[in-house]
Amino acid sequence: MNGNEFLRKLRKLGKARGVTVRYENTRGTGKGSHGSLFYGDKRTTLKDPKKEIGEGLLTAMLKQLGLSKKDL
Repeated sequence: MNGNEFLRKLRKLGKARGVTVRYENTRGTGKGSHGSLFYGDKRTTLKDPKKEIGEGLLTAMLKQLGLSKKDL
């Protein structure tokens, strides 16, 4: 799954659960492709949305957001 697919699934889940999902692709004033992904009041960092997310990173991101793979 790439970052855009993950973001799309998370937005769909948030809409169904009434949770705000927000992605900010700028982090401070620096350059880079990473951004902050908010699910309600929880936050994780999403790398370049066009690139694939590995299994370990996906699990870690979901854990930071308080979700599991079954939620997606």
